[in-house]
Amino acid sequence: MNTRRDFIRNAFGLSGILLGGAFFISSCGNGQKPAKDASKNKQPTSCKDLSGISAEEKEKRQKLGYVEETPIADSKCGNCKLYLPPGENEHCGSCSLFKGPVEENGYCTYYAPLS
Repeated sequence: MNTRRDFIRNAFGLSGILLGGAFFISSCGNGQKPAKDASKNKQPTSCKDLSGISAEEKEKRQKLGYVEETPIADSKCGNCKLYLPPGENEHCGSCSLFKGPVEENGYCTYYAPLS
């Protein structure tokens, strides 16, 4: 006659074997990580290239009044708190408010001067 104690002992023993087998199988491999898709992080060659930007983001840029050349000499993206300068091997900066490339000499209505 099988008791509840025997059932629990067998269940835990079987689950330990299955978990050990799963860890063993998952550790098999050649140790190489899969290559990253370079197209995901592709930087535009021109700050005017908005091909990777959704229509909603383009509309947001327009609503914020973004222009590529500032109409006010001292108010430009390059000296704004919201501007994110280009990283290594990048041509364009970006903005905290919207997606896409941003010219350093650009401007929008949410300009916040550096203190």
